[in-house]
Amino acid sequence: MNSPAVLRQAQDGEQSRTIKTDGKATTEPKEIEEMPNESFFPEIVTKLPEADIPIEGVRSHLFQGQNQQFVFMSFENDVEVPEHSHEGQWAVILDGEIELTIDGKKHLFKRGDTYFIPKDVKHSAKIKKGYKDLTLFDQKDRYKVK
Repeated sequence: MNSPAVLRQAQDGEQSRTIKTDGKATTEPKEIEEMPNESFFPEIVTKLPEADIPIEGVRSHLFQGQNQQFVFMSFENDVEVPEHSHEGQWAVILDGEIELTIDGKKHLFKRGDTYFIPKDVKHSAKIKKGYKDLTLFDQKDRYKVK
């Protein structure tokens, strides 16, 4: 493959981005063209169907696998999710903060962090406005298409 793979996109205010070409990481000036502010996720994500998640102020896009689901989520409000459990769940935090109580223990996760919740482990969440993540559910029917 001739084009470089982006390892980390420059954040607002940064003047460069890290790229990887032929196994070597280098830094180059930030490209002028940026994603519009109104959408954190690029069109490749936003053209996915919306997931039917019954939480006010959540925007979500569902990628359906044979036995699992990836859900891209963005929260426009502070949200509290009551204690519940389901199949395994893994996520990477793309922006913002989430406080998860997993099996009675509180954890604070921020941009760049990941977490895993095993099957049937009770958990709840306090999600801050502006939070965005990519979550993998080890369940083919966790959410339906809206």
